[in-house]
Amino acid sequence: MLAKRIIPCLDVKDGQTVKGVNFVNLRYAGDPVSLAARYSDEGADEIVFLDITATNEGRDTMRNVVENVSRQVFIPLTVGGGIRTIEDIRNILLAGADKASLNTAAVKNPEIIKQASNAFGSQCIVVAIDAKREEDDWYVYINAGRKKTDIKVMDWINQVEKLGAGEILLTSMDADGTQKGFDLELTRQVSMNTNLPVIASGGAGPVMEHFSEVFDYGAADAALAASIFHFDTIKIKDLKKFLAGKNIPTRL
Repeated sequence: MLAKRIIPCLDVKDGQTVKGVNFVNLRYAGDPVSLAARYSDEGADEIVFLDITATNEGRDTMRNVVENVSRQVFIPLTVGGGIRTIEDIRNILLAGADKASLNTAAVKNPEIIKQASNAFGSQCIVVAIDAKREEDDWYVYINAGRKKTDIKVMDWINQVEKLGAGEILLTSMDADGTQKGFDLELTRQVSMNTNLPVIASGGAGPVMEHFSEVFDYGAADAALAASIFHFDTIKIKDLKKFLAGKNIPTRL
């Protein structure tokens, strides 16, 4: 079994790391460059950097912040937010990112997934999916969770896999920031119905079992969290030792 990955997330607004609940009520959580360096030292497997207002503000990702973060880390760095074109992806990779994360742009123009995969390799292309439950199914949201689409999550998962995506970053909007645990049903349904690696996001709290549950029942390949790492609620090394004790392989 491949080692499960622990991934801190840096949601960045105006050059600073922030964290909210259900995608709103943002609060300051620290300098992204300092946090990235700390996580790299503490044993994180990857870091995700999301410029959360770039799409809604119609601007490019903060390349200077990405460059500064990339200089501080020696683990894979995924960057998303405000990426709309192949040239945007190229610029992000040149700034030091290892992967580019697409959400709104991919929904509006699915062919960019295929074009990007052909240009840079599927391993560089992550499709981020913001999912919210509506009655008896999950639907895709875009524009940083502000706009609902008519696309069902499982239909979108199947499409992006065929188009050449290399990985799925799956965020439960219902669980985001609640610290009550990952959305296990959503994660399991996606993980069991795609060949792509799935990063579970949204809901991690101060209970290490949240991670063992999302790896065991949820069948996720990686788990992403923000608040519990930003505010030192859980240490990454302690979490990995806990998971090892549960016979869940991680890179110690």
